[in-house]
Amino acid sequence: MERTGPPARSTGVVAAFAAALLAAGGLTALAPSAAAADTDLARNGGFESGLDGWSCTGNSGAAVSTPAHNGTSALKATPAGADNAKCSQQVAVQPDSTYTLSAWVQGSYVYLGAEGTGTTDVSTWTQSSADWKQLTTTFRTGPSTTRVTVYTHGWFGTPAYYADDLTLVGPGGAPAELPAAPTGLRAGTVTASSVGLSWTGSSGATGYNVYRGDTKVLSVTGTSATVSGLAASTAYGFQVTATNSAGESAKSAPVQATTTAGGGGSGGGGLPAHALVGYLHSSFANGSGYTRMADVPDSWDVIDLAFGEPTSVTSGDIRFSLCPVTECPNVESVAEFKAAIKAKQAAGKKVLISIGGQNGQVQLATTAARDMFVSSVGKIIDEYGLDGLDIDFEGHSLSLNTGDTDFRNPTTPVVVNLISAVKSLKAKYGDKFVLTMAPETFFVQLGYQYYGSGPWGGQDPRAGAYLPVIHALRDELTLLHVQDYNSGSIMGLDNQYHSMGGADFHIAMTDMLLTGFPVAGDQNKVFPALRPDQVAIGLPASTQAGNGHTSPAEVTKALNCLTKKTDCGSYTTHGTWPALRGLMTWSINWDRFNNGEFSKNFDSWRSTAS
Repeated sequence: MERTGPPARSTGVVAAFAAALLAAGGLTALAPSAAAADTDLARNGGFESGLDGWSCTGNSGAAVSTPAHNGTSALKATPAGADNAKCSQQVAVQPDSTYTLSAWVQGSYVYLGAEGTGTTDVSTWTQSSADWKQLTTTFRTGPSTTRVTVYTHGWFGTPAYYADDLTLVGPGGAPAELPAAPTGLRAGTVTASSVGLSWTGSSGATGYNVYRGDTKVLSVTGTSATVSGLAASTAYGFQVTATNSAGESAKSAPVQATTTAGGGGSGGGGLPAHALVGYLHSSFANGSGYTRMADVPDSWDVIDLAFGEPTSVTSGDIRFSLCPVTECPNVESVAEFKAAIKAKQAAGKKVLISIGGQNGQVQLATTAARDMFVSSVGKIIDEYGLDGLDIDFEGHSLSLNTGDTDFRNPTTPVVVNLISAVKSLKAKYGDKFVLTMAPETFFVQLGYQYYGSGPWGGQDPRAGAYLPVIHALRDELTLLHVQDYNSGSIMGLDNQYHSMGGADFHIAMTDMLLTGFPVAGDQNKVFPALRPDQVAIGLPASTQAGNGHTSPAEVTKALNCLTKKTDCGSYTTHGTWPALRGLMTWSINWDRFNNGEFSKNFDSWRSTAS
């Protein structure tokens, strides 16, 4: 949120393209002739049986009839965002043996390689091959290697590539046997929106699939998992299967678990079914003018006081005070402000302190800053009798350290300490504590393409940096209202870019939150869906409030599409969510300046919403 005009936002990601190409060079080797006893071990290397035996990241691969190098089919795989369209299969091999890997490829920057060899993993590549070209490389397995993974992939930002007639020639290993179904499935920690599961592993399994009813919801390599995004006070049934290169086992015996009733994070914090959230410029003035707390219209269900700001970027010491009289001549006294807050709360409204904003950079890089954050925010909440906290960290407040690549297990101090601080505040104030967040799309939905500095470095380390915070706090979270403004174009789950200003952008961005998505295209790292009652759409209240203003008619279309499956445009949602919580806007002041156009439109919509 900004005090004045919208700041410039960078959504560009710098890939280490040249360095990666240089590192990949020199790996091509001409293969010696295979021994007579050697055989081709690759399964369906000509893709005549579709993708049988193959796994492609991000659903990037498909078998096509043309162009084909030989036979009737070939692989077509399309890179998208941070997904390089890697297609792979695991093959049984013999230890201490030599293998020749070969494939015919076509397209820009096509790679062929083997990993898990137990010695030196190899790859080879070609640049801009308009016609079919054969790639070949060799490797030797380690003394205990019985499985290797062979793969092809393209490069980021390039068109689709094609591969055909892939072979792995060498002495065959013992064929994998289908693992037995896991046993001992049991439920562990249960919250209002998640169930922890654990089980006894199966011999020979390399992974496990978790099913909720008939729907596969997770794929993991260990023998435990947490299924998130569940509804409160609801019974669920779960089963698990074991997987390896031979396929998937039968399902385990089922286990039942019922989520808890929960409190502020799970029950909506006492909000109406469809709520309106707005920021109130309380500590400063801008072109919209100062609005006294007592003059906030009844339309607003959550009032975020903008802003609590740190004494320095890294101190964690948050301070809040009313706008000075010299800047806001009509500002009320502190006593009047507190009395007005109580009156709003008596009318069922929630009043929160919002931390951050455009100018309030907060980096909790140390445990001392974390503890100061908890203490100082608690003092503000206590002094003004507030209902909770809004996290509006922007700019460089959150970024991920190099090597922090899993949103489920963050290691970056500013992220870990923020999560810990908010959990401490939630524990202090209990179930009625209202927690909201207002990240920008760069920190959330962009995570579908890019996460942190990326596998090779060079990306903006802030990309997707809110995801570990949202995920770790999803059981405490009352509302997430991403700022669908001041944003560059963002790729949706349809792998198309969507731009601000119309219903389509809000539909696509919200669908991502309510459906879940693989982070940086990694199907093994899926950000689980949030509950619809935890999600609101963030928009500017007027053209003066920020880039990406959306007309009332388009706002209504977005709400109707997401909640009723009507008024939808070209984007096809993955569901319908009547319980979508509502809207957030920057700001109450700008809406009043604009004669209440934003709030009146929402009031009209929710009066007819079922």
